[in-house]
Amino acid sequence: MNKKIQFQLSLMMFLEFFIWGGWFVTMGIYLPNTLQTTGAETAMAYSTQSWGAILAPFIIGLIADRYFNAERILGLLHLAGAVLMYQMSQSTDFAGFYPYVLGYMILYMPTLALVNSVSFNQMNDPAKQFSFVRVFGTIGWIAAGLLISFLQWDTEAGISGGLLKNTFLMTSGASLLLGIFSFTLPKTPPKADKNEKVKVADILGLEALKLLNNKNFLIFFLASVLICIPLAFYYQHAGQFLGEIGVTNPAAKMTIGQVSEVLFMLLLPVFFKRFGFKKTILIGMIAWTVRYLLFAYGNSGELAFMLILGIALHGICYDFFFVSGQIYTDSKAGDKYKSAAQGLITLATYGVGMLIGFWIAGKITDEFARPDNTHVWETIWIYPAIFALVIMLLFAILFKNEKVEYKA
Repeated sequence: MNKKIQFQLSLMMFLEFFIWGGWFVTMGIYLPNTLQTTGAETAMAYSTQSWGAILAPFIIGLIADRYFNAERILGLLHLAGAVLMYQMSQSTDFAGFYPYVLGYMILYMPTLALVNSVSFNQMNDPAKQFSFVRVFGTIGWIAAGLLISFLQWDTEAGISGGLLKNTFLMTSGASLLLGIFSFTLPKTPPKADKNEKVKVADILGLEALKLLNNKNFLIFFLASVLICIPLAFYYQHAGQFLGEIGVTNPAAKMTIGQVSEVLFMLLLPVFFKRFGFKKTILIGMIAWTVRYLLFAYGNSGELAFMLILGIALHGICYDFFFVSGQIYTDSKAGDKYKSAAQGLITLATYGVGMLIGFWIAGKITDEFARPDNTHVWETIWIYPAIFALVIMLLFAILFKNEKVEYKA
């Protein structure tokens, strides 16, 4: 992979996650304060991510693995997404907002697999090279959060003044830029043989389901679904939690997690080489439990530093499980169905897992709501801590040691 291609892939990743980080974190603040949504409606909006992810492997299996170049589809999806994001900014109530956010996420979630597919297709050693490209996605997410707080869109005055709608306008512009830029990316043609007899399973991308015949991959797949229950608590309620306890500029504070993600993304090859795939995954799972215990017991007074530490653990939580999982999935999939395999793991995590997680997180959070619409967070955070601990123990017992090539 030459320097020009590395730059192109890095910029692609930067824009891909700048777009996501530019509106998804602060939507939990925007909806109740601007569109006066209920908790159930906020959960519906976040769950659109899951519906998009559930459809992603079917879309990718059809268009990217068999018929069309991945970079062209990436461009078209982001151009259409720019239009939908603009419409979200113009919505004046949740009934008008929801169809646009649902349509947007159905288009956006497949792009997570597409950027991986485009990247892996250009790499002769993905295990070594992918982290150094993917890290720019994390930098993009950080840049979005810092920009929002720098412009004071997430301050009390900004929220009351309706400035948070600018996050959607900013994201719309970034989507337009990435849509155009995608057509300049290296060509990523479909791998499947067009002359091969087409089966329904192939068209829908279900060929990647054969990976589940491998016991270790099946256990990993199920763990990926379940670990998203604690992840959903973080995405859906961390911003709300920080706001309720009086933390200023929550968008900027939460980028500490992405700064940590950059550091541990670069350290991932070291951990892979020294500890192997299984232990690296287990370290990530343990970090989820520790994070939520820090949230539960560090939400006020002299222990407030524990909140920052909990946010900073995001690098270990995300990289050691999800990025490791993407590399593991790529190592198990054949060349012919790499895109479908990445779509399958997107289905497991951001689809089924997050859909279950958002629902559970919403139910538990509502259960511990006070009459003044604040919440008993010290109790709420114990639940995802327990979920993560149980999943970690089951994975440790059931997953057999397996060597995954990672040339550092």
